[in-house]
Amino acid sequence: EIKIPDKDVLQILVDGKGKVFMSLDKQADLASTLESVGGQYGIKFTPEEIKKFKLSNTFGVPIKSMKTFLGLPKDKQDEVLANEGIPTDSLDNQFKVWVKTTRATNPELRIAIKADQETPYSVIKNVMNSLQDLKENRYNLITSLKVTEEEKK
Repeated sequence: EIKIPDKDVLQILVDGKGKVFMSLDKQADLASTLESVGGQYGIKFTPEEIKKFKLSNTFGVPIKSMKTFLGLPKDKQDEVLANEGIPTDSLDNQFKVWVKTTRATNPELRIAIKADQETPYSVIKNVMNSLQDLKENRYNLITSLKVTEEEKK
């Protein structure tokens, strides 16, 4: 077991359904990343939208849906988030845009991929291939450890 740093971390979360989400630990990184990614897609965010985004622990909706998502109340955001995820397909790999932009915002970031045994391997492979395309070859892989009967005692 290796201790993951607790600051300057870009965490990539892949859930059991294969949806990809990201989180950053610094609000300033969140704000500048959102503005920069929005700019690449021709989307301008209001100061209020940026403020709401900075307060989110995890994000993961297609950039075209981000303004609508940020306009929702927190409980509705959680509902929407569970069914969305950042697109990672080859036609519109927004995941690569987010990672590249985040790295440009804070070059000190460490990358950690978090998944468990329920996560489809093909999605993990796609995430790792995307990172490799960006020459991001150093990252931590965090998995949920199974607790054995012996450890429960």
